[in-house]
Amino acid sequence: MNTAVAPKVPVPDVAGQITYAMRSMGVAPIPRNYQLFYEAYIGSNPALTRELAALGGQVTQAELDALGAQHFTHSPARVFDDAHTRIAGELDGLLRILRQEQSSLESYTRLLGETHKRITSKSNASVELIENAIDLLSQATGDTMAHGERTVEDVVQRSQEMDQVRKELDEYKRIANTDSLTRLSNRRAFDDRLAAIFDNSSMRPVTALLLCDIDNFKKINDTYGHPVGDKVLATVASVIRSNVRRDIFVARTGGEEFALIIDGNTPEEVTAIAERIRRTLETTPFKNSRTRVNYGPVTVSIGICMASSAGDAGELYSKTDIALYGAKNAGRNCTILYQDGMQKDFTKSWLIYKT
Repeated sequence: MNTAVAPKVPVPDVAGQITYAMRSMGVAPIPRNYQLFYEAYIGSNPALTRELAALGGQVTQAELDALGAQHFTHSPARVFDDAHTRIAGELDGLLRILRQEQSSLESYTRLLGETHKRITSKSNASVELIENAIDLLSQATGDTMAHGERTVEDVVQRSQEMDQVRKELDEYKRIANTDSLTRLSNRRAFDDRLAAIFDNSSMRPVTALLLCDIDNFKKINDTYGHPVGDKVLATVASVIRSNVRRDIFVARTGGEEFALIIDGNTPEEVTAIAERIRRTLETTPFKNSRTRVNYGPVTVSIGICMASSAGDAGELYSKTDIALYGAKNAGRNCTILYQDGMQKDFTKSWLIYKT
């Protein structure tokens, strides 16, 4: 196994860089603007990155909102506002149905009471009166039962409509948490999953974060162009996904950076998983099937840290990132497992944008 000890390296403060860029352009520090700059910075949407840069040093909020509407068709605020309106409408309708049902049952109860009075009254004891009362009760009972059936149908329909809204929200969440290029989970989903690691202390000794970064990816983009770079990213994502268990969480967390959260394995087993990914990519051909141009070799550097070595999600990300940068400085195309003492200055922010 190709391993090395990482020297101390500076860890960039991504949040600080994004904040500085926004301040330099006079952009208001509001969530939707952070989303734009964050997505542009990590490079998950190259078109957005280029268009934001093309706006220049002075940009208006209207221009930013137009860019957001173009690239984020599923605006979180709009989707959830629409869902809230639809659910509120269905609940109002359901409440009206139940109130009508209550009113119908109250009327039926009053009718039963009045009929009982007439039947038991000594002054109204004729057979004809009793027969009329029975007919009236039969008709009222039939009407009430029919009304009840309609109520059940209405309630079922309302429930189905609300369930449809829930399914649409689930689908939106899936889309919002998926990287459009690689079909892996995106940074937003990764942030949530990373934080959840520290909800269960008993699993930390056998839970690991693995960061995987494509070596010299900028050179690939500069030499062959972004379309080829996108194909390389998609292929790397496919190789990673096919070389790990289905239950392992895999995300694209930046331009050419991928993250895996592995549960239930020892450090040695996690390292073996990382090495399997690295060796497979090292031997995977990256060629244009039509022109036969070879884009390879494509290799990755990998950093690993066990959750038990960190006190929280931020520290876990920072220590894994230190191991990753150590692999880069050790010559790339290798795997490094974080060890105490590598570095203790954890300044990189793992949670930059969260809705």
